[in-house]
Parts: sequence; structure tokens; C-alpha cells
Amino acid sequence: MERITLLKYSNTNTYLVEGDTGSVLFDTGWAGTFQNFCSELGRNGKKLKNIEYILISHFHPDHYGIAQEIADKGPVILAADVQKDYLHASDPVFEKDKKIKFYPIRDDKVRIIPLEESRKVLSEIGISGELLYTPGHSDDSISLWLDKGDLVVGDLNPLYELELHRGTEIEQSWNKLMALNPRTVYYGHAKTAVLGQPDDQYSSDYAYRKDMGTKSDSNSDYSKWYNLVSAIMKYIDKGWTLDRIVRKTGADFEFVETVTRMYLTHTNVGVQGILDRIEIKNK
Repeated sequence: MERITLLKYSNTNTYLVEGDTGSVLFDTGWAGTFQNFCSELGRNGKKLKNIEYILISHFHPDHYGIAQEIADKGPVILAADVQKDYLHASDPVFEKDKKIKFYPIRDDKVRIIPLEESRKVLSEIGISGELLYTPGHSDDSISLWLDKGDLVVGDLNPLYELELHRGTEIEQSWNKLMALNPRTVYYGHAKTAVLGQPDDQYSSDYAYRKDMGTKSDSNSDYSKWYNLVSAIMKYIDKGWTLDRIVRKTGADFEFVETVTRMYLTHTNVGVQGILDRIEIKNK
């Protein structure tokens, strides 16, 4: 039976999926977080040398930033055939920031596999499941399905936001995944969801929504929340961890986590778009 361990060392959730004879790391953090990654492995009693493969849900900066550094220690980067043209799509983001040491993925060290062969590859290390193409957030997005009922979906927008994405690829991807009758969903920027149970994990956002008001409400603290979200987005762009952003802004951890997820999972979303989504989510 597979075991999933959350590794929390950057602003992206990464997961160690252990099979009977080997393990897969699903996603990595921002460039510059390799030492934090190693420390987090140690805190969880895990060892890098026991990781066989690295899977990347999609090649955005916060999901593959240290993939090559990890691969240099032994694990092999697996990429689905639908991802082969995107391996370096976000490299320019790191190349612009001279303060961060970034190691580009070495194409000759990447193992490209057809999606239909993913079940066979995973079975080699005792994992019963497969990779599925789940576009919507990006054209190269994949999810990991485990037969026991677990889904690891990267930045596929959370189910509770589905009303915002009716008629899109996001809904189509979720329709495909929900047909599998998943039990648990592991997100890249949201808390793990156990389907079929009351989801009150975001109830703390209500206090923020209640106090935000609107642009036209002269008595509200709208501008305070607008400026706070704007600041959080700026620090996310710098690759700061959630804990560091909390310390810098003084904001509640849950709020910073929510803003981070919305910013990183909605293409070209602005401050107002994030505030609107918090409002919709808590109606």
C-alpha cells in the first residue's frame, strides 16, 4: 500500500509517494530551496537516496526549480510525452534573477514516457496507479492517480472553485478524475481534501471576507486587504516561503496560504481577482 508524505519547505506542496520497493517525488520547490528540501526529508525520516523518480505536475517555476539538483543525487526525472516540449518553458524566469542559483534540467537525463506506459513504470517500484493528462491550469499538467483512491493534482484548480471554471478544460479534467471516484485529493497549493467529508478547512477566511467590504464602501478596510494581497504576491514572485511571508507581513498563515494558492493557480490573476475569489469561495 502506497504511503504519501507531504514535504513542506517552500510555497509549493511536494509529495513523497512511497511504493513497496521505491518512491517518487511529486513536484519540487523554487530554485534555491534544495537545502530546505533536504532538511524537510530529514525531519520526516526520509532519505534522498531512496527516491527513484521525480515527477513534475507541470513546468512552472515553483514546481520544478530544484528538480535537476535533486536528480544530480541519483533520482531520475520522469516526464510524460505530453510534457516534453515544456521542460524549459519557465527557465527564463530564473535566468532573470541573478540572486538565485538555478540548475536547468539536463534533457539527456530525462526519461520521457508515454502516458499509457506510466502504469507499467510505476509498478516497477511497487506503486499501483498511473499518470493522467489534466490540462487546464497549463497545457503540460499531469496528475498522479493511485488505485487505492488518491489523487495528486499539482495546480489543477480545487474542486471547491469549479463553479468559476464551468465549460473549461479545468472542468473537463475534473470530470475525468471524478469518474475514478477518488477518496483523497492532494493539491499543490491547498490543503489535502478528503472527499465526502465536510470541508471547513477554509472557514477562517470568513473573517477576512467579512471585513474586506467593497471599493464603494467608504467605511471598510478594503484598501488594507488590497495592499496586503499585493504585498504577498510580490513576495511570492521572489520565491519566499509561506513562513517568511507571514513573518514579513504579519498576516495569518491560512490567509497567506490561500492568497498564494490563488495567485499560483490562476493565470494572470490580479489583486482584485484574488479578492473576488475569496468572496466567492465563502458565500
